[in-house]
Amino acid sequence: MDFGVLCVHAHPDDEAIWTGGTLARYADEGARTAVVTCTWAEGTRRAGELERSLDILGAGKPRLLGYADARKPESAPGSPRFLDVPLDEAVRRVVEHIREFRPDVVLTYDGWGSYGHPDHVHVHRVTMAAVEAAGYDQLYTDAGAPWRPHALYLATIPRSVVASHWQAVFGTPPEPGQTLPGVPDEHVTTHLDVGRWAERKWAAMHAHESEVGRGASMTLLTSLPEQARAQMLANEWYRRVSYTGPSETALSGPRS
Repeated sequence: MDFGVLCVHAHPDDEAIWTGGTLARYADEGARTAVVTCTWAEGTRRAGELERSLDILGAGKPRLLGYADARKPESAPGSPRFLDVPLDEAVRRVVEHIREFRPDVVLTYDGWGSYGHPDHVHVHRVTMAAVEAAGYDQLYTDAGAPWRPHALYLATIPRSVVASHWQAVFGTPPEPGQTLPGVPDEHVTTHLDVGRWAERKWAAMHAHESEVGRGASMTLLTSLPEQARAQMLANEWYRRVSYTGPSETALSGPRS
């Protein structure tokens, strides 16, 4: 299967939480899959956890840009925060990976970073620019031969799903007018049923032991009733914002 899926994420564990089912599914179907992670450096604990997660998902070796997490300077000692790197430098780094891997599809976060984390928001901006720039032979001429992915998808959550689980997680329903993660349901263009790969996705999330230990997204999921947690693990949603190739290059439902 000559089909490539490249994810661009902010932190180790995002690949499992937001796109783990998609990665496992396409890897099983014979596609080339890979993940660029913009923060944390080689040799750190979370880099090792990322390697184990990617192995579970079949997504190759870590592609770490090595910048620091906005909130954790220990993530990349001596390196600048990803948020503080000149935009042109960050775009160039992602362009290099796009041109080297030559994906048909690139996945990243929606414009609010799926839930508002500043690193996620910045990864969205950088990836949007890099997907466009990678196809121009006039740009980043020393970063490899031009390559234009056929499609770009933004990982998100339908707002109705967020609202339906909000009380189970936080104990109270969302306040009227409260800003919720995700997008209006009608903005979701692609829904993938990844239930067959949910156990792999859950295992990949648990490979990030340091995050499991401190709670984070794992706490939110484990606080859900079992049926609701199973629904979250078995479904991944995207908003397609760029599409230049034939229909067979799009993400779609599970193949037989």
